[in-house]
Amino acid sequence: MLNRCAGLLVAVVAILVASYAHAEILLDRVVAVVNQDVITWSELYKNMEMDASPQLRAVKDDERRKIFKENEASFLESLINLKLQIQEAAALGMNVGDDEVKEGIDSVKKKYGMSEEQFKDSLKKEGFTYEEYRKRFREQIIVGKVVNNQVRSKVLVTDSDINKYIADAVEKGENLDGYRISQIFFKKPRNEEARRNLEEKAADIFRRLGAGENFADLAKKFSEDASASAGGDIGLIKKNLLLKEFSEALSGMKSGEVSKPFWTERGLHIIKLTEKTDPKDAKELQEEARKALTEKMSAERYNAWIKSLREKAFIEIRL
Repeated sequence: MLNRCAGLLVAVVAILVASYAHAEILLDRVVAVVNQDVITWSELYKNMEMDASPQLRAVKDDERRKIFKENEASFLESLINLKLQIQEAAALGMNVGDDEVKEGIDSVKKKYGMSEEQFKDSLKKEGFTYEEYRKRFREQIIVGKVVNNQVRSKVLVTDSDINKYIADAVEKGENLDGYRISQIFFKKPRNEEARRNLEEKAADIFRRLGAGENFADLAKKFSEDASASAGGDIGLIKKNLLLKEFSEALSGMKSGEVSKPFWTERGLHIIKLTEKTDPKDAKELQEEARKALTEKMSAERYNAWIKSLREKAFIEIRL
């Protein structure tokens, strides 16, 4: 009797375990098959979490999941490409040793001045385990190796390519000299009274700048441009792309100087010239052209290579 009860108990437990395993499979379903590998829903979303920007991670869970849902198809395509590259590396006999992974992670910790404990705490706060990070880091290294072997090492930029690139740029009227600018910007007002008030406000800020107040601090406080959070820095702009009003304001300005307030169609601006880049000499011009061409040709070759991997692979998407 006891043996019979024990056998019955074992059978019940086996059924429960099988049911639980089946539920887990249904919950974590396969969303894609890539040759001999599968991509699960949880893997897809874990990768989306790991690649999310700090701003996206900061939003509420429901809102973040909604954004992920809207982008899961395109992200799945990227994950499929990643799987194909890892598979190609394996087919070519490439691998990554534990020492390479450790060395890479140590360099990351050194860069941010973190101890082992601080690094693991940082990962935990972002919702990742140390092992998940190591796995991702290993994948990045192996992908870097196979892309270098199959793409970058086969890109050759000739002197003829460089000369043609420079000649085309000159023909299009592209100037390589430009200005690094910061600005305090106010949107165009709706009526004349608001316009006068705005001009008074800008004049007061201009006086404060003349008295030595920090441009970046005032930009963060008053500017209505997206660059306000960066202290008004709008980056390096080529001379030929500047609006006429900006060119006139910058005419004769030296690095570090601030313009008087001036109007454009968008609104009222006060700009600071941070740096002026002069036209490059022939050697600098050639080196810049070489880098630009190498990036362009590498991107084209990489896209063609990924396309070839996909064409010869078995890929089934189950989203």
